Amino acid sequence: MARRQHLALGLVTVMLFLGLTYFMSFGKSSDQYNTMRISEDTLKSQTEHGSLTSSDDSSSSSSSSSFASGISDSILQGGSIAPKLENATAKAELGRASWKLFHTMMARFPEQPTADDSLALKTYIQLFARLYPCGDCASHFQKLLKKYPPQTGSRNAAAGWACFVHNEVNKRLRKPEFDCNKIGDFYDCGCGEEDHKDKAEGRKKDGEKGEKGEELKGREKAEGKGEELQGRESVTLEKEEGLRRGG
Repeated sequence: MARRQHLALGLVTVMLFLGLTYFMSFGKSSDQYNTMRISEDTLKSQTEHGSLTSSDDSSSSSSSSSFASGISDSILQGGSIAPKLENATAKAELGRASWKLFHTMMARFPEQPTADDSLALKTYIQLFARLYPCGDCASHFQKLLKKYPPQTGSRNAAAGWACFVHNEVNKRLRKPEFDCNKIGDFYDCGCGEEDHKDKAEGRKKDGEKGEKGEELKGREKAEGKGEELQGRESVTLEKEEGLRRGG
């Protein structure tokens, strides 16, 4: 009898343990399922309310408040990050280098950009204004962007807009206005394919001219030596004739 009681108790204990294990595992799986349901519902609600936008929607949208997928308005249009730059020399050097980069980028921008190209340039300009190492300069440039939004429809539009805002900065600094008609020549990086072709053709022509010049010089030298030899021969003949007559 004692053995039967022990066996019965053991079986009951095992059954209780298995039952508790099953209920605990079921509770965890249901919690995970509920969590997944909540996450999906949250994403759907955010998408419906416009919190999450696709790249196609952002590129085709005409709203000026946000034009980059995954980048919030606070990041694109927030205040300047860097502090004020007190060193006037460093500020001037930074300005020259930055304008060189800025205008060269516009000169290399496609003449017929895609929607993604235009979006990328707009995003860069906004972030450039925020991250510029001179805080007060960045704040002023951000005001210009709000007043004169970037034009990225073509290379000429982007280059003309960049020159215009550059002159606005020059007015504030009481610097002479730059002639925007000469912006392409002034900031020519010499890295275009057409420039390389023109330079290669120019070098080829210069080389041909040099070869022709050397050839002409060689001919002139040869002719000069020939005339000199002829002169020497005539003198020698005259001397021989004189000796014969005298003899």
